[in-house]
Amino acid sequence: MAKHDPDLSLLFHALADPTRRAILARLATGPAPVSELAAPTGLRLPTVMRHLSVLEGAGLIVSAKDGRVRSCAIVPEALVPVRTWLDEQRAIWESRLDRLDDYVTKLAKERAK
Repeated sequence: MAKHDPDLSLLFHALADPTRRAILARLATGPAPVSELAAPTGLRLPTVMRHLSVLEGAGLIVSAKDGRVRSCAIVPEALVPVRTWLDEQRAIWESRLDRLDDYVTKLAKERAK
């Protein structure tokens, strides 16, 4: 049975949407006001706010309000569980592929005899 980490599920859910990934990519260059994040999406502000809410709920961003302007910033360390999980999966599959390669090589040598 696979491990089920609810935090990891939240992270993958947040990363599953291309609009949210675009917002994170923009925030990787530095903090930005919500209006700047909304502009390239072509979406209405309430829709963008829902996307930001999902990102904030997953811990990928933080937001702060200064007067009438709400700004967001990325939380890079929030991606560590995703990276860890992906590294574990890579190791598992590389090991499986190495064993398969060894087996196929062994079969090829046996057939060549």
